[in-house]
This record gives sequence, C-alpha cells and structure tokens, in this order.
Amino acid sequence: MKTFKTITLLFISALIFTACNNDDDDASLPVPVNEEEVITTLTATLTPVGSGATVTLQTRDLDGNGPDAPVVTPLGVLQANTIYNVSLVLLNETESPAELINEEIEEEDDEHQFFYQATNNVGMFDYSDFDGNGDPIGLAFTLTTTDAATGTITITLRHEPVKDAAGVSDGDITNAGGETDIQATFNVTVE
Repeated sequence: MKTFKTITLLFISALIFTACNNDDDDASLPVPVNEEEVITTLTATLTPVGSGATVTLQTRDLDGNGPDAPVVTPLGVLQANTIYNVSLVLLNETESPAELINEEIEEEDDEHQFFYQATNNVGMFDYSDFDGNGDPIGLAFTLTTTDAATGTITITLRHEPVKDAAGVSDGDITNAGGETDIQATFNVTVE
C-alpha cells in the first residue's frame, strides 16, 4: 500500500510539473496588438496651385469620446476649377507637448490609408504619397474643385485596411476594412 501511495504521488507530481511548464515559444500565446493611435486634432491645409487664399479645415476633440462634441471649422470656401495641394497634420493633444501622429503613420505606412469623399460634386481627389508597396497613404493629396457647388468633404483614416482589395488603391473606402482611427466631415462651398 505504501508503494502504491508513493507511485501515485510521483505520478501526480509529474503531471503538475508538465502542466506548469512555461514555454515562451508557445504559438498559443496572444500576439501583441498594435494599438490604434489617439488622435484629437486633424488639420487639412489646402494651398491652391497658382494664386488664391490657403484654406484650413480642422476638427479638434480634446475629450475624445467624452461628452463634448468636436470643434469643427464651420465652413471652408474654395475657388472653383482650382487644384489644391493638401497636407494633413494629426495630433494627440492629450500629451504635453502634443504628439505628432504623422510620424507613426509614416513609420507604419503599409497599415494606414486615408480616404476622401465629397458630396454634391465639390471636387475630386488624387493621392500624392505612397507606401513601400506603391499603395496610397494620403497624408498628402490634391483636391481639384469643380464649378460652384456646396457640399461636404469627409476625411477618414483607416488602420490596417486591406490595401489590395478592389478599388482601395483608388480611394474607395467600400472594400477597405480595417478600423477607423478618425473621421471628419467639413462643410465646403466652391465659388
């Protein structure tokens, strides 16, 4: 009986020892997640090619998902039939000094893409910057306005979009997938 107890104790000890094995190469361990960026402010600076006034569109939401609504530029007035070179600046103003998010987007350019949508035919967009695979990023783009119109421009940043999906390289957000890091809609008038 004593031998049986000893064998049983050794068997249980062996089970516990193997169950507690800490194998750092275990494929079942979760992969670290690349967290999405905190973006409080998006500023789009539209500089006309040739002459005309520079237009700045901005959304700023310092409390994130808090109770306060974002402060958005009330109206952007653009010239008709004009090409604008547009650059975006994204900030996390919950940090002091404010963190420039552009740098992270550029470092992870294959994991980010901006998408642009306009209503009422206010303009057309063309990407000016691309990642190492030749897919668009969108921190810089051109906006070509049409004849006089009033509508909106929506700027959306997607994190980990499926860049090789049909139409995504052309700026079609429909098949992009991924998560939205920030989306802002601006009222514009083309005159």
